[in-house]
Amino acid sequence: MTPCIYCQIIAGESPCHKIYEDDQVLAFLDIHPLNPGHTLLVPKKHAEHLLESSLEDAVALISAAKKIVPAIMASVGAQGCNVTFNIGHSAGQVVFHTHLHVIPRYDNDGYKPWVNSGEETDGLESIAERIRDSM
Repeated sequence: MTPCIYCQIIAGESPCHKIYEDDQVLAFLDIHPLNPGHTLLVPKKHAEHLLESSLEDAVALISAAKKIVPAIMASVGAQGCNVTFNIGHSAGQVVFHTHLHVIPRYDNDGYKPWVNSGEETDGLESIAERIRDSM
């Protein structure tokens, strides 16, 4: 089994550019940033993705993000910010340890997280009903 790079970073076995740490969360700069200041927040307890993490760890990630996102944006002069979880390979998850991306955004930076077709989707009530039934 390949060691988890985020677990290695948390353990101090691999380097990172740390910007925040508390008892539950570590935040560090992404080594392949989409924009300057692109930061990853990871819970110190390993789980493959958000849906496998405890509610306590999910709350700790959001709480840490609320503390550091304003500092990230101010320090790099960002006009906006995406705060994103990727869950699973098809959603772009590459490292299978829960992590939250904080991506500073700038007008005309060219980053397009998704493109809407502009068309309305038929069957919204049916989809909503299936989702409610699945909970």
